[in-house]
This record gives sequence, structure tokens and C-alpha cells, in this order.
Amino acid sequence: MYVPPLPNGAGGRGDAAAGEQPRVYQVWRGSNEFFLQGRFIFGPDVRSVFLTMFLIVAPVVAFCVFVARHLMNDFPDSWGVSVMVVVVVFTVYDLTLLLCTSGRDPGIIPRNTHPPEPESIDGINDMGGQTPQQFRLPRTKEVIVNGISVRVKYCDTCMLYRPPRCSHCSICNNCVERFDHHCPWVGQCIGLRNYRFFYMFVFSTTLLCLYVFAFCWVYVIKIRDAEQLSIWKALLKTPASIVLIIYCFLCVWFVGGLSVFHLYLMSTNQTTYENFRYRYDRRDNPYNRGILNNFLEIFCSAIPPSKNNFRARVTVEQGLQQTRSQSRGFMSPNMGKPIGDLEMGRKPVPWDEPRTAADIRDLEAGLGGMFDEKEGRVAHASPDLSRDDLPVEFMEGRAGMHSRQSSWVHRPSDGAEAISVQMATARRS
Repeated sequence: MYVPPLPNGAGGRGDAAAGEQPRVYQVWRGSNEFFLQGRFIFGPDVRSVFLTMFLIVAPVVAFCVFVARHLMNDFPDSWGVSVMVVVVVFTVYDLTLLLCTSGRDPGIIPRNTHPPEPESIDGINDMGGQTPQQFRLPRTKEVIVNGISVRVKYCDTCMLYRPPRCSHCSICNNCVERFDHHCPWVGQCIGLRNYRFFYMFVFSTTLLCLYVFAFCWVYVIKIRDAEQLSIWKALLKTPASIVLIIYCFLCVWFVGGLSVFHLYLMSTNQTTYENFRYRYDRRDNPYNRGILNNFLEIFCSAIPPSKNNFRARVTVEQGLQQTRSQSRGFMSPNMGKPIGDLEMGRKPVPWDEPRTAADIRDLEAGLGGMFDEKEGRVAHASPDLSRDDLPVEFMEGRAGMHSRQSSWVHRPSDGAEAISVQMATARRS
């Protein structure tokens, strides 16, 4: 279970009772939104779910009012009533699948509170019984899946090596098992625990569009036969049917095409992410078990329980765990390289580059304090460059800066002397 740090106050996304620790969902570090005290988890774009509901309910209501109501008496033995009953029941079923897709944990991998231990990293051996001060975690590792070597990556945000088929969603800010994609229409990641409901929702929406589309034409034909009109004049008699026919025709291309595409992905046991990134048509797919077994895996296998108990309370020991476990001399695979959360889509920036104008002013002030007013040479290190205050992780990067600063001591350039004179004059004035 994911264990977040304790907030300073009651904090989080709800008020904890006095004397009680907050619940996990109240201090969740992802971008998710929770409802009913952590019972439902949505993505940050949960508002799009209401738009999707409107796009489904609105045409169904129009169909019931302007089409199905008139067809109730046009079929023998009260079969006309079933036209409206079926569309209402099918709509409720479709909305239920939508909520099952968007309101559940898609398969979030709990975050670690510290990087992996050195003994759990392949290729790191004991050095004469002594622990080295720094370890650089390998960026990738090789694992064997069904006899095929698969490369897994280290996630800097979650501080773990992602399991096979897992990826970090830049929108929800979570690592998700069997990550397929983040769907803006359902406001949630599509992963191991909700892919089945996602496909059932898309496919049932396709059937709903075809149902409304077909019975709108049935109503138009009924008008044509009853009034002996041409098909075009019959269409003019029911403008609502024209709108619904055009709407369903456009929608069925989208949801129908999506249904066919995911039908192909399921038959080959791929995800959308894998299909666009790895192109298994050019290499072996280690997860393909045959068409029948692939479908059985999606629709007939048990859905694994969530690895996160969002309603559990955070204990004091759990909250202090992250404080006790510091970096312990570990280095991220990106240390010494341009950083920036690659999973979040941010532009990489060198770690020692000032990021704001305030940082530049602080750097100038620090350099000014490092020069002696009379001799124009380094007198002392700036406080933020003190080795006592720096964590071990940054010592390697800072060493490069110190080597450059030491060159000013032995070989002060004319530019450095000019800078020192200008700073000294500014302080006297």
C-alpha cells in the first residue's frame, strides 16, 4: 500500500477528525480526484465524464420523445413498448460501464518512499565489506517474460522499477499496470483493472448508436408508407430523426472504429501504448498467447485487487518512514544529466542551471561574497556551497563547480578582477 508523508496540518483533500490521522486519499500525491471519502477515484479531468454522459443521454432522450413514443403503437402485441424499454435499459447499462471504467483504480503501482536498496540492484557487489558512498541506479533492467528479454525502466517519480507493461501516466502522475492510454472521455487511465470495462463501454456505445440509427429509419419508413410520400418528404416530417441519424452516423465511426481497433489489440494481446511505441509486427510479442487465450485473459480472468487502500488511515510510523529513509547515498539514473520530469513531459533543464531570475541574483550575490574586496580572489565559499549542508547526492555535481572556481584562485583573469572591483565599489557606495 502506498504510504504518503504526513501533512503539516489536517491537510489533504478533506478534514481529518481531531486526534486522528488523515486517510491515504486525503494526502494522495497523484493528480487524482476522490469522491465519497475515497471510494471512487477519478483522473484530474473528471469533468469530461459529465460531458460524455450528456453526449449519451441527450440523444437517447430525444429518441424516446420524438421517435420511440410514436413507434409504441405501430407494432402488434405491444412490441412497440419494447423499443423504448430496450433503449432505456441499454443506456443505463452503458452509463454503468462508464462509471466502472472511470471511477475505479486502473492498476496504480504504490510509490516507494526511497530508492531500491543496493543489494536489490543487479550488478552491484560488496566492496570488501565496505559500503560505497554513492550508487548510481541503472536506468533500465532486463527481465525475462515468456523466454523473451524485456527492458523495464526506473521511474524517478515513483522511485521504482516499473513492472513489464507498466508506464507512468503524465496526466494522473501515477505508474499504472498494463497501461493502455489515458482516455479524456472517461477521465481516467485505462489499465489492468478497468480495460475490460472500457472496451465493454465503447462497444455498448457503438451498439446504442446503431440501435437509435436503425429505429430512426424505421420511423421514417413508417411515415413514408402511411402517407405515401417519398423518402425525402418523409424525412422532412420528422426533423428529430434527421438530427439523430446524422449524429449517430458520425458517432459510430468514432466508437465503432475504436471498438474494431481494440478488438485487434486484444486478439494480439497488445496495449495502445505498446502498439504505437514498440510495433510488435516487427518484433516478437512476449505477451501473445494465441487469439483465444488472449480474449480469455481480458474477459474471463479475475480482476486483481487494488494495491492501494485509499480509505486506510496513515499511521505515525508510516508517516515518519519517509523522513527516516533519506537518500542514503543513492543517485538517480538522471543525476549529472539534464533533469526535468521526463514522465511529466517537462523540458529537461541542466541540474546546475539557474531556473529563475531570483536564482541568478542569488548566484551573483554569492559570487560577490566569494571575492576579497582588496585582492579580488576567492575568500570563502558561499553558504549554499558548503559541503556540510549538501546531501551526498549532489557532491559529484558540485565537484565540477568547485574545480572551476579553484581556477579563479590560481589564475584570476582580467574579467574576474574587473568584476571584483565593480562589486567592491558597489558595496562601498
